[in-house]
Amino acid sequence: MDVDRTTAPEVGDVGAAEPGGLTSDEAAQRLVEDGPNAIEARRRSPIVELALRFWGPIPWMIEAALVLSLAVGRWADAAIIGALLVMNGLVSFWEEHQAGNALDALKEQLATTARVRRDGTWRDLDARQLVRGDVIGIRLGDVVPADARLLAGAALELDRSALTGESLPVARSPGELVESGAVVTVGEATAEVTATGSRTSFGRAAQLVSGAGRTSHFQRAVMRIARYLIALAVALVTVILVVGVVRGNPLDEMLEFALVVAVASIPVALPAVLSVTMAVGAADLARSQAVVSHLAAVEELGGIDVLCADKTGTITENRLEVGEPAPVGGSRPDDVLAAAALASRAEHRDPIDAAVLRAADGAGAGGGGTVVDFAPFDPVVKRSTAEVRDGSTTFRVTKGAPQVVAALVDDVDVVVAADDVVEGFARRGWRSLAVARADGDGPWRLLGVLPLSDPPRDDSAPTIEAARALGVDVKMVTGDQRPIAREVARQVGLGTDIQVADVLDDVGDGTAADVATVERSDGFAQVLPEHKHRIVRLLQDAGHLVGMTGDGVNDAAALQQADAGIAVAGATDAARSAADIVLLAPGLSVIVRAIRTSREIFARMTSYAIYRIAETIRVLLFVTAAILVFDVFPVTAIMIVLLALLNDAAILAIAYDRVTGAPGPATWQLRSVLTVATVLGVAGVAASFGLFVLSREVFGLDEDVARTLMYLKLSVAGHLTIFATRTRGPFWSSRPAPLLVGAVVGTQLLATAIAAFGIFMEPIGVARAAAVWAYALAWFVVNDQCKVLTYRVLDRRTARREAAGRQEDGAA
Repeated sequence: MDVDRTTAPEVGDVGAAEPGGLTSDEAAQRLVEDGPNAIEARRRSPIVELALRFWGPIPWMIEAALVLSLAVGRWADAAIIGALLVMNGLVSFWEEHQAGNALDALKEQLATTARVRRDGTWRDLDARQLVRGDVIGIRLGDVVPADARLLAGAALELDRSALTGESLPVARSPGELVESGAVVTVGEATAEVTATGSRTSFGRAAQLVSGAGRTSHFQRAVMRIARYLIALAVALVTVILVVGVVRGNPLDEMLEFALVVAVASIPVALPAVLSVTMAVGAADLARSQAVVSHLAAVEELGGIDVLCADKTGTITENRLEVGEPAPVGGSRPDDVLAAAALASRAEHRDPIDAAVLRAADGAGAGGGGTVVDFAPFDPVVKRSTAEVRDGSTTFRVTKGAPQVVAALVDDVDVVVAADDVVEGFARRGWRSLAVARADGDGPWRLLGVLPLSDPPRDDSAPTIEAARALGVDVKMVTGDQRPIAREVARQVGLGTDIQVADVLDDVGDGTAADVATVERSDGFAQVLPEHKHRIVRLLQDAGHLVGMTGDGVNDAAALQQADAGIAVAGATDAARSAADIVLLAPGLSVIVRAIRTSREIFARMTSYAIYRIAETIRVLLFVTAAILVFDVFPVTAIMIVLLALLNDAAILAIAYDRVTGAPGPATWQLRSVLTVATVLGVAGVAASFGLFVLSREVFGLDEDVARTLMYLKLSVAGHLTIFATRTRGPFWSSRPAPLLVGAVVGTQLLATAIAAFGIFMEPIGVARAAAVWAYALAWFVVNDQCKVLTYRVLDRRTARREAAGRQEDGAA
């Protein structure tokens, strides 16, 4: 069935090429003018890419601490800090390096050699040497090496699924365009090259891929957290240095203070812990048949509020199905199916033949004679024909395009009736296949019409409803025709406002009207690669987090641009490489399960981020306050390093914590995160400073003993904070995972042993260590109530803002 036809554009002097093709001199000149027939990509040197991983707020903080530790001769500290710097840089470099694979996969889809007529003779050439005007030969199984126009007498059937994602082959007749990257499934032809390299339809898709992409929300969140902590550290260091100069403190003492503050302020493990949390979550997703190729997508998937879903193979089964036959002229449904089955061959692996044979077998309408001659479907004739012997009689059957089969029939009334059936099927988005029979050498009789459709998956409608319950708006995006898309959308409950993608050709750079066109639509039909990319960009510019599914080369750019690019089951290598998540099972249900899992992962990441910021603030402000008031260092640099190592090593267990994901899209509410973290941090400073005053002024402890006391308090109280940050309500409102409890208890017993027995510090004994635990536990309850009150205040403010926004919308 010919459902997609493209006529080649005018290409200047290309049409003047001689039948014998170009000469070598002409080809050489055009190669100089247009460049090679290849996708060229600009890739930075791996050395430059690696160097860039050490440039940015968090690397600067780590590098500053490294320089300071070397300046004051703290070699052990320098070694630990340097190792963390290298680890973070290498992880970031690997993630960036993986992102370049999509373009490489696109290149592999192109033909490597081509049969070209040059100087009047046929030769095999590297496909890179093709130029406009070359005459090429393409035959069964070939990948079309460039955009080309079929010459006279040629007709082909092409598999364009790698380009469009649609499974049905399309026919191309003389004068029409065949696209680079399509595969020839029927026929053999000569063609004249009209475009090469980046000017082909395939090349334009590749250019979109090379320019697609955006900084993830995870990366932006980490950067904002880093800037917040840097600003705080710089302000505190400045205050202390000014005070130190006024007091006349030695330079080496002030440098040591700067080192302590620098080490305390650097969230060195923040990217690593969040990455591990996402990696553990990625393993959970893999068990749900969703493989993560870019870790940041684990966080992005939980925040999407729009999902652009490909129709074929995602919402539908990607399998043609024959519906209830519509007989005409007194025929029976079984007559129509039986004749169509006789005009089909299973060994040809044609999707239409396979669908007809399945339907005939299911209805028991097979048999009826022996096929003695068979003419398969021809893109020019547009029908297949069989001659059948049944005992002593013979008859002919044919099936094909309704207009072609109707032209064989003389009965006008029957033809008019069949036309009405075809129109009715078209309104429902079904393709039509007409069937006729002729007894002996007699005239053709139209038996009826078969409807062909790609039915929705059984789980599509309930899954779309489940996605909406999660706050995700699902939009269909397909290369298929509008009536077909509209009928499928109606069947699965998406709505029927399906726009033809041409409407996107006139949109600008994201005006309110352009965005409204995309936002209000239930989907788009007849889309090209640039349309999919534009849909994603317009939605993103409007503030949406967008998920995009796809399976073909044409989807690669949109998949890479989307916040969460999802390659569906059976996707091409190009689509899988461009995507963040690759599905191993068909359908939308896998995506919805993945969204739920991602929101749980996001809850763990938010909990850790609040914990890490609060702890950094707690240590920074406490150290600064102690120096300003008492002119002493309350903890040493090695104590700070031990705090970071023990606490962050155990906190990795938060990746396995028991949490409940958000009911709606989960996004970084950094104002809320920073506010809650700051409140917890300041409350912790009050507790720490109070204990420091008691140890010095009330109990008169030695300065080194007081430092050890403070180290243990900061360690124990800091780790208890994670049990406050993991819930919005009181800490007992959600039971933590046993692994998290075990990890915290284990590391704090180790910290207690270090302090009690004096490893790397002055010992304080078991009794004092127990007293510190009691003090920390009491303040933990107070801090938790501070958190609950803070969330209540934030929720009230959010509710007031939303109410004011609704009033403004109503007034407008």
